[in-house]
Amino acid sequence: MYGWIKLHRKLLSSNIFQNEKLLKIFVYCLMKATHTEYQQIVGKQKVDLKPGQFVFGRRKAALELDMKESTVRDYIKTLKDDNVITITPTNKFSVITIVNWEFYQSKEDDDRQQNDSRMTAKGQQNDTYKNGKNGENEKNKDNTLRSKLKFETHHMKLAELLFKKIKENNPSAQEPNLESWANTFRLMMERDKRTGKDIQDLIIWSQSHHFWYKNILSADKLRKQFDRLQLEMRDETQFKVIKGGKKNETTSRPGDHEQNHERYDFGF
Repeated sequence: MYGWIKLHRKLLSSNIFQNEKLLKIFVYCLMKATHTEYQQIVGKQKVDLKPGQFVFGRRKAALELDMKESTVRDYIKTLKDDNVITITPTNKFSVITIVNWEFYQSKEDDDRQQNDSRMTAKGQQNDTYKNGKNGENEKNKDNTLRSKLKFETHHMKLAELLFKKIKENNPSAQEPNLESWANTFRLMMERDKRTGKDIQDLIIWSQSHHFWYKNILSADKLRKQFDRLQLEMRDETQFKVIKGGKKNETTSRPGDHEQNHERYDFGF
């Protein structure tokens, strides 16, 4: 005998699974059964076997199972009484047939499982790509997502802050993949060497600006325009106060940037 057998999960809820010796004998029967039509010589007699059948001798089975013959006899009878196997006796041996062998062990079922496995593997590969678990892609693409556990809480806070400010400007804005945004903020801090405080300031400033609030609608866009935004914010700060101490608000939308800053200061 060679190859392998399949065990259906419904075995877990069967009486067979609850008895160790009965389970051992049942698995023994599965492993002894032939997968293809087969002719076996027993003494001087030729025995034609079909898939799911095998020649059974109680003494030989007891030796292979390391059990008493009486134990093997009793459990084989239990399997027969439960309609798990059928027994065709002869003078010197019996032919045991596994009931429903074709249903659980057929090649068609095997092909279906292999196809399901391929589909599952393909789905897992797609999920890996979508969730940024492909290490090679992460090296080549800064915006590839990491696992949920890789970014920190403060990265997610920045993502939530950006979406909150976008939502204030456009109540109908659809919630993005905040984990993706959090990962982008992580990259900005780890690779671009931006501080969390600088990112926070730019989020608040850009979403209060008459032009940039319509253009900075994602973490990736903020990252791409970071240097330009920072320069414009510094220029505005420098020239914002004119003679008499009045603020020049021609470049800002209604709303107080300083108040927003205090409200959303995460302290990092």
